[in-house]
Amino acid sequence: MRTDRAWKRFYATSWLITLGVSLVAVLAWRAYVREVEQRAEDAERTREEVARRRAVEERLRIARELHDSLTHSISVIKVQAGVATHLARKQGDEPLPALLAIQEAGADAVRELRSTLDVLRRDGETNGNGLERLKVLVEGAEAAGVPATVTVVGERRPLPAGVDEAAYRVAQEALTNVSRHAGPGATAVVRVRYDPESLVLEVADDGRGADGAPAPGHGLTGMRERVAALGGQLDVGAAPGGGFVVRAEFPCAPAE
Repeated sequence: MRTDRAWKRFYATSWLITLGVSLVAVLAWRAYVREVEQRAEDAERTREEVARRRAVEERLRIARELHDSLTHSISVIKVQAGVATHLARKQGDEPLPALLAIQEAGADAVRELRSTLDVLRRDGETNGNGLERLKVLVEGAEAAGVPATVTVVGERRPLPAGVDEAAYRVAQEALTNVSRHAGPGATAVVRVRYDPESLVLEVADDGRGADGAPAPGHGLTGMRERVAALGGQLDVGAAPGGGFVVRAEFPCAPAE
């Protein structure tokens, strides 16, 4: 009997020891797995920080390059146009509308370039250009010789900053293309439509239109990239009744 009880105690003790060793092994394994996962997370975080730092350095480099190569030249154009305007008025002549448009466009270009440089230095924030500046944009187009009107359909509502700025940039590029390619006497219409789940921007002109598909220049490529980055769609081409039309649709649900 004593021998049986001794064996039972031995087996019980063995099971307890085995259970304890197993428990320690499991805990040790979990601790090892947690350590490996933590090391992986730390490595990933380090890679992200390195990538972010390199992106910041690249933005600063681009900002410096833009400042050195463009700001000075645009400022010179603005100053020279201002001098020519002043001399014309001093001689009793009225400055040419084209000269006034150059002066205004130069001032606006300097403002926007500096704003863009600030964005590059601040980590990609928007630069404050949105559809609230559409009136100024249209006035600039008219000063450049392109009569333009604005039509708004639907109830105006606050837009996400990215959508607001992208819509402004599309309108800006489209109106610039009208002045370049539509021909003399062309007029433009800017239509903004606030749908329940989207924003639609359309810029149409009654100029000479385009022969075939438009060439994919930097302006068109930039518009496509801006719209696509926000999940939208850009359509460009000849208008059915003549002229050219640019249409951008952005998904934009109303804020809750």
